[in-house]
Amino acid sequence: MIHRLGNLLLILALLAATGGHWALLQSLAWTSMLTDHLQTQSFTEAMSQTFDSRHPCKYCLAIAAAKRAEKKSELPPQVRQKIEFPPLTEGVAMFAPATFQLLTVADTFAGTAPFQPPTPPPRSLPV
Repeated sequence: MIHRLGNLLLILALLAATGGHWALLQSLAWTSMLTDHLQTQSFTEAMSQTFDSRHPCKYCLAIAAAKRAEKKSELPPQVRQKIEFPPLTEGVAMFAPATFQLLTVADTFAGTAPFQPPTPPPRSLPV
């Protein structure tokens, strides 16, 4: 149960980080617009008026304004380029180990296996 909850939270975090919440809200706005237009128009007219971007609803306008506000709050490109790691205050040194031993590599060739295959080879079961 906790594993599934963790997976769900991870999926929600990824959607929020990639802007998936805006797609979900826009889909809900379009669905609302389509149902409103279908009450007074034919299906093709309602579809064209919903998705032509010349007749936005109040939800579409609010979503567009929120997207613009989110983009303005991000760091400008020149600030992002100035971010650097601070210099190390102490030196980094790497030392060789006091003792060194070369390990042998195991031979994985089948001829060196300690057992031999059964002779004759096993037969498959009759079908």
